[in-house]
Amino acid sequence: MENLTNIQVVRTIMEKHGFHFSKKLGQNFLINPSVCPRIAEMGNAAPGYGVLEIGTGVGVLTHELAKRAEKVCAVEVDSRLLPILEETVGEHENLHIIHSDILKCDLKKLIEEEFPGLKAAVCANLPYYITTPILMYLLESGAEIDTITVMVQKEVADKLEAKVGTRDAGAITVALNYYGTVKKLFSVSRGSFMPAPNVDSAVIQITTGNQWRDKVNDPKHFFRMVRAGFQQRRKTLVNALSGIMGYNKAELAEILRKIGLSETARIESLSMEELCILSNSLS
Repeated sequence: MENLTNIQVVRTIMEKHGFHFSKKLGQNFLINPSVCPRIAEMGNAAPGYGVLEIGTGVGVLTHELAKRAEKVCAVEVDSRLLPILEETVGEHENLHIIHSDILKCDLKKLIEEEFPGLKAAVCANLPYYITTPILMYLLESGAEIDTITVMVQKEVADKLEAKVGTRDAGAITVALNYYGTVKKLFSVSRGSFMPAPNVDSAVIQITTGNQWRDKVNDPKHFFRMVRAGFQQRRKTLVNALSGIMGYNKAELAEILRKIGLSETARIESLSMEELCILSNSLS
């Protein structure tokens, strides 16, 4: 079904099915006709690819993905949208819609079963309140995913794309760099949605790869250390890690000196390489 970005068309469909937006689910549907085709084109919706969509809305992005990709699997948690999707995107034979919470899916199994013989990509307009848990779930799942192309809050996009070792970076920045590379593709104004949110958005793309994973001896320790450091990012590493992880301050200061770091260093000043070296030294 075309014209899914036409406000009157969307309102008519919603009224027909008695649908109302859910604040709890963070529902903001795209009505800017240029956005979803760009996401689909830049997000590897193409022959040879299976695309996983998380959250469908009324099917605006779903439609663009299904027109381009070999197969699309869309996971939607809101059962009220299922009859709407049957009307708006039911024409696509290469589309499989699953009614489920993505965080409760066995993602590795789902992708293997849905996209046999295909490369896999993820495209989504993520609810702002659950952006970080979904991104980490995708990356930690062990599923073979080439790219993750998602719409997020602009401020979050800036943090995700920030350079590790700068004040703009956070624990999630480090995590994404551990699993791959992050790039902001384009910005999207708040007026592109119905209802309009209070913030602007941006589309980012994570390209997966073992850039840093092979340099960390103990991933569990690495992420514990990163979380502990950023929980108290204004404290020195000596104080933050001794307080949360129980390290002896004097021994921790000695390790920092041995690897060429200052005793007064804070986690936000460390590069990815320095974080890997520190974690390996401590673990």
